[in-house]
Amino acid sequence: MKMILGYYNKSVILTYIGAASAVLGMVLSFSGAMKLAVLCLIVCGVADLFDGMIARRCKRTEAEKEFGIQIDSLTDMVSFAVFPVVLSVAMGNTAWYHILIYIIYLLAAITRLGYFNVSTSTEAVTEFYTGLPVTFASLIAVSAYIIGSIFSITQIILPVCLFVTALLFVLKIKIAKPRGIAYLLLGLLAIGLAVATVFIGG
Repeated sequence: MKMILGYYNKSVILTYIGAASAVLGMVLSFSGAMKLAVLCLIVCGVADLFDGMIARRCKRTEAEKEFGIQIDSLTDMVSFAVFPVVLSVAMGNTAWYHILIYIIYLLAAITRLGYFNVSTSTEAVTEFYTGLPVTFASLIAVSAYIIGSIFSITQIILPVCLFVTALLFVLKIKIAKPRGIAYLLLGLLAIGLAVATVFIGG
């Protein structure tokens, strides 16, 4: 009998790296190391982008596959729902309307993740997502931080972007799933955002 719960193989490594990066980033944000915190959010996005691809290449039992799906969804909740809110709070955005935006954002993210989990188990495989995947919150929040740093509007643009992102989570829009070269392009975009964060971020 195993002494530790769970299924552990190389298919879950990136998922756990993403979760750990989210925790580290939240601690850094409250410590005032905002650039490092934003870099952690980029790591979360990259880990989520490639963990599924790696998992599909691994030989897994049905139980291991289901475990991977569940921890991926739970990690997404921490990395792309809670973490961006913590970043914004750490920037000092704590007015009543900010809190309202955070509530809307969290509820939308929960709804999007729940819908994805249900649709994954009940629908045939498609080439599109319905609603914006929560992973895109990484791209949007990091871009908002960079643009905000350039124009000195970080404290304005991030809450606004979170509100817009919340709407995109629950709108019935079709988003193409990344395939082939899209992984390379998204990886290069992540590198570009990381460089911009280091040299431009406030």
